[in-house]
Amino acid sequence: MKVSIIGAGHVGATVARNVAELEVANEVFLVDIVDGLPQGKALDLWESAPIRGFDSQLVGTNDYKDTKESDIVVITAGVPRKPGMSRDDLLMTNYNIVKSVTEEVVKNSPNTIIIVVSNPLDVMAYTAMKVSGFESHRVIGMAGILDTARYRSFIALEANVSVKDIQAMVLGGHGDDMVPLPHFTSISGIPVSHFIPKEKLDAIIKRTRGGGGEIVSYLKTGSAYYAPGAAIAQMVEAIAKDSNRILPCSAWLTGQFGIKDTFVGVPVKLGRKGIEEIIELPLTEEELALLKVSADHVKENIDKLPL
Repeated sequence: MKVSIIGAGHVGATVARNVAELEVANEVFLVDIVDGLPQGKALDLWESAPIRGFDSQLVGTNDYKDTKESDIVVITAGVPRKPGMSRDDLLMTNYNIVKSVTEEVVKNSPNTIIIVVSNPLDVMAYTAMKVSGFESHRVIGMAGILDTARYRSFIALEANVSVKDIQAMVLGGHGDDMVPLPHFTSISGIPVSHFIPKEKLDAIIKRTRGGGGEIVSYLKTGSAYYAPGAAIAQMVEAIAKDSNRILPCSAWLTGQFGIKDTFVGVPVKLGRKGIEEIIELPLTEEELALLKVSADHVKENIDKLPL
């Protein structure tokens, strides 16, 4: 198994570390246009291997030829948000970056599975699919796992319970109109309403929708990378191990949930082929309406692209 990560910034380097420690790949390549950056970070990470106890080899490079025949490629390249910016503000800048990266990926790894992380996430996943010409099941956006993790972490704080016992799902586009699903949220199978009153849960949902922006407002010069890095590694592991995990990811919809021709976060079965199946949940009318609003927002941005 060979995994290549495009972009050696905070997100890319965190992904490389997490994937290496999971030992799901023999080789993990870290790629960036900045000379010395991926080489230095990969070497530093590799020197942690004797301490952390992993044998996945880490290699930094500026040459896409080194990524040839990768099984999985993770695209993190792009400009991060600054305080006051929405993900949509990055649209055209990151479109050009993701387009050029995808062209290089296709040249060197025509059979790979692409995981897109660059923002605005769902629109960049569409860009990668269109530019690559890959089947839709081989292009996946990382969003729902991260959004759900934020939702679960806030619930754990409020209810004073272990995050391990919280089951939840956040759907929709990776933005301020994402759709947490309270009636699919439980703690060890017990409805979350038993632990948290509605007004508190509503506040948690609001905080979840602004979770990325909250971190940006603190950092001021960058955006989140620890939680996104963990979420990406979970996707890589599910694909590499062909484990058929049910996880919320951004997927190309062709009529599921009444939505067509756009990427949006939904539950999928993730395995060796990428998206093995899209799972249609029985949503309430309100949840379905919110999901369609979120999907329409993604479509509006897709329509702005010169594709």
